[in-house]
Amino acid sequence: MHLFEPEVKRELLDRLAGEQIPLFLDYDGTLTPIVDDPSQAVLDERMRELLASLAERHSVALVSGRDLPTLQGFARLEQVYYAGSHGFDIAGPGGLKQRNAEGEACVEELDKAQAELEGRLANIAGWALERKAFALAVHFRHVAEGEREQLAATVQEIVAAHPKLRLGHGKMVFELQPDVPWDKGRAVLWLLEALGLDKPGVTPLYLGDDWTDEDAFKALQGKGIGIFVGELERETAAQYQLSSVEEVKQFFELLLQEGQ
Repeated sequence: MHLFEPEVKRELLDRLAGEQIPLFLDYDGTLTPIVDDPSQAVLDERMRELLASLAERHSVALVSGRDLPTLQGFARLEQVYYAGSHGFDIAGPGGLKQRNAEGEACVEELDKAQAELEGRLANIAGWALERKAFALAVHFRHVAEGEREQLAATVQEIVAAHPKLRLGHGKMVFELQPDVPWDKGRAVLWLLEALGLDKPGVTPLYLGDDWTDEDAFKALQGKGIGIFVGELERETAAQYQLSSVEEVKQFFELLLQEGQ
């Protein structure tokens, strides 16, 4: 259901009335548009102002596949919580810190896989490797169509040779991650408990646009509300939809105007 349909909007606002509303927010494609160069995905000033205002009223957490320091550098908001590397690396106000121990045990495996990727993909032009504390992202947006199949096959072979790793998929990116029971959904549930928000009278919201956000939508079923961002061309576990980053801004403005 599109959130700005009048009846849908009223229904959601009624659900949120009188509730504490922690906000869990994906970054790329949700708070800032997807860009060709991942290093240029900076928040615009209006979005930063809205997040700062929301953080004065609610607990706000950015939950992203981005490396934690990169995410913090993009947002530059001291009053929000950050869950980088799909929730493997968490930090926030009051000295909050949590690094997934099982994930840390896989770092050496990621090092080995990185060396293999750099060697075996050297003959393919246009791809970019983003090393994170708990993941390797292989961006292929600029790889020629005719070479993407070879790139995908090579990445899959390398993952298969490293049983401690798993392959994740995003928008024009493959991601090698520790193969442990942790994801954005588990990170959100951990944060709710750590912040004392896993209780009646709390309705968490999660906004996201990618496949990895489905774990969070599912984790909050029966407990909170999932909002998919983007044109809906597939099934989702989210209950509501916003069509764009601009509509996310409008939704934040609505929450602030309604005193939510």
